[in-house]
Amino acid sequence: MIEVVWFKRDLRAADHPPLVEAAATGRPVVYLYVYEDDLLAQPEWDASHSAFIHESLGDLDRSLREVGSRVTYRRGRMPEVLDELAAELEPVGGIAAVRSHEETGTWVTFGRDKRVGAWCRANGVAWIETPQHGVVRGLTSRDGWAGLWARRMREKPLAPPESIRCMSGVLPEWNFGRRRTRTELGLEDVERAGRQRGGEVVGRGVLDSFLAERGVNYRADMASPVSGFDGCSRLSAHLAYGTVSMRTVHHALRERQAELKAMPRGERDPRWLKSMTSFQARLRWHCHFIQKLESEPEIEWRNMNRAYDGLRNESDLTEEESLRFEAWRLGRTGYPFVDACMRCLRETRWMNFRMRSMLVSFASYHLWLHWKHTATEMARLFLDFEPGIHFSQFQMQSGTTGINTVRIYSPIKQSKDQDPDGVFIRKWVPELEGVPDDAIHEPWKHFGSEPGALFAPDDDVESAMGHPYPPPIVDHPTAYRLAKERIFSVRGTTAARQEAKRVYLKHGSRKRRGDHVHRGGPEDRGA
Repeated sequence: MIEVVWFKRDLRAADHPPLVEAAATGRPVVYLYVYEDDLLAQPEWDASHSAFIHESLGDLDRSLREVGSRVTYRRGRMPEVLDELAAELEPVGGIAAVRSHEETGTWVTFGRDKRVGAWCRANGVAWIETPQHGVVRGLTSRDGWAGLWARRMREKPLAPPESIRCMSGVLPEWNFGRRRTRTELGLEDVERAGRQRGGEVVGRGVLDSFLAERGVNYRADMASPVSGFDGCSRLSAHLAYGTVSMRTVHHALRERQAELKAMPRGERDPRWLKSMTSFQARLRWHCHFIQKLESEPEIEWRNMNRAYDGLRNESDLTEEESLRFEAWRLGRTGYPFVDACMRCLRETRWMNFRMRSMLVSFASYHLWLHWKHTATEMARLFLDFEPGIHFSQFQMQSGTTGINTVRIYSPIKQSKDQDPDGVFIRKWVPELEGVPDDAIHEPWKHFGSEPGALFAPDDDVESAMGHPYPPPIVDHPTAYRLAKERIFSVRGTTAARQEAKRVYLKHGSRKRRGDHVHRGGPEDRGA
């Protein structure tokens, strides 16, 4: 009989329990990756995701070849692919077990996993799932969760197996299939400048460079898109697709912290230890937010706090909402820093945590758009789309959890704080190249235009206004006041307070000494 290791969001050979355990059985192993048509058809899927996966699979295949095996590729729908695979393996006894990591994904992957579980039970095949990181399946209470996370992280990362029985040894004509490019998958064949490359080798290099050099000023650098591209860890995509395990990152961090503490003070940059402590907290935040979706999968499409149902329009966008959405999506809101961040994200597929939060806040409060519409768009844009973090954070930044601080970012203040000289703005909004420094954050004052003019994305702004950049889509003070009135009109109700208690019991962190999970922590994927 044959062991099957099913790769999903765990594209690595190191610290991979299903891979190691399958090899230890002594049976031949099919190392399976499935191009799932159901996932490729989802609106949050993007060609950049497939490009990163393509590169990561290349690395994984090379690692397996070094120990005598290869990746087997299939395309289709699960569990129908397992039906086909079982038929192919029938001459050698069929499938003994399917091994994989647990996945906290979208509603689509949740449904798929239930179908796979049913298939395995119906066919007498053991499905052995292993935790991927610190997210606990079947968690009944958040009390003690941080301790569970810490115990898992203390376990030593596993080395890859030294040898594997390859399928070609038992079925010489075994069809391994091949990797599929994004073009072959029917996706947009456009490469994004600055997109991170995938793969275990690249991921480990990113980790090493951050801990050795780039992370020295992490605590300050992560707040700004000017410094964040180099100063942030940039591990988020590698954690999302599992090219590097959380446990590997945790152990490397602890080793670096010990090394720093052992240095004489005069030889150690004083910023290092504080930066590494901040990074350590974000590793827990990563799993803290995913745990919310694991415990309540419906938060992908339903308000966490039900008292906020109906606050915004979650149905089809109205004509005016569509115009606002398009202006936000394309970086044409008239707020230079907002537009620069969105255009940068569209091109590079990454943005630091504070600016992600600002973009969501602006869409949710200033433009009063429902998070369901904007979350889908940004899931596509984020190379590091991690469903558990994504939907939890969108709800938090939109004010629909009822337990987190309501943060309505001022796009002007953020602009002045994070890009005081307008360097980032001018790079991504070249229409403002000639605007003087004293007007770069509020160019409508320089142009003499007024906030609140709503232009369609294809309108000829230059001929209408005399310059190529639109005026602000809304007036900030007015939008801020209206949003605050609307959100607090619900937040102060008895129903919202009762719901908040329920939400906290189910999802809130239990902040105690040594527990760095923060109840209102930042959007950690970009950290």
